[in-house]
Amino acid sequence: MEQDTLLKRKLTDLAEKAYQQNIYTYSNFLSMSELSIYHQMDSDLRFIPSSTYGGNDACERQIVQFGSADLFGYEGTYPIQLIRISPLLAKFSDTLTHRDFLGAILNLGIDRSLIGDIIIRNNCGYVFCMDHIADYILDNLTKIKHTNIKCEYCDQNLSDIKPHIEHIECIAASNRIDAVAATLTKLSRSKVIELFRTQKIFINGKVMENNSYMLKPNDILVIRGLGKFIYDGCGNETRKGRMYVQLQKYI
Repeated sequence: MEQDTLLKRKLTDLAEKAYQQNIYTYSNFLSMSELSIYHQMDSDLRFIPSSTYGGNDACERQIVQFGSADLFGYEGTYPIQLIRISPLLAKFSDTLTHRDFLGAILNLGIDRSLIGDIIIRNNCGYVFCMDHIADYILDNLTKIKHTNIKCEYCDQNLSDIKPHIEHIECIAASNRIDAVAATLTKLSRSKVIELFRTQKIFINGKVMENNSYMLKPNDILVIRGLGKFIYDGCGNETRKGRMYVQLQKYI
């Protein structure tokens, strides 16, 4: 609770600074749980426009921007850089995981809040980070596990890391969030309830604790450890009265 209070105070301070000084202000990268707290502060922060972004549309960790072009007369620029980390000799490289990339970066003494999502492609890591820490990573990160690596800036619009959408259809008892989550996770209803209790299910950026919530078209559903989905709606019923559920999954 103390951490939640501290986060609320930091966000309020950033919002007030943007409003009083007519400049854009930015948080560090926030986790999904922290972003949920931000969304819950809508009424407290309504005096200043704000938005979030993490590097691309599928990123879970995001930065809050306070201010807008309508208010200030110019577009703000999120302080994000994208770094590609790749083995010097792919033939002799270890197989590198998300944990390997993140652990090596944090071992440089960098705070987790300065690092956004890490996307793995062909044993390379694409790391979103705060722009002021990017040069430090490039200069100091030379090895991950037993693998010598190189770091370089790359374009945030790189097609290799753009999220792709897969249209999926599944069968659930109804469009209740716990029923859909049970189908997607292949867990029993009681196990799914545990996901709600441990705050691993989010709707439109907010922690969802109400397991009887009825999904609405365009709701964005995130199940930590499974993925991010857009709920499109329900189709016809099966012979047993269950529903065909249509979703889009970020892959």
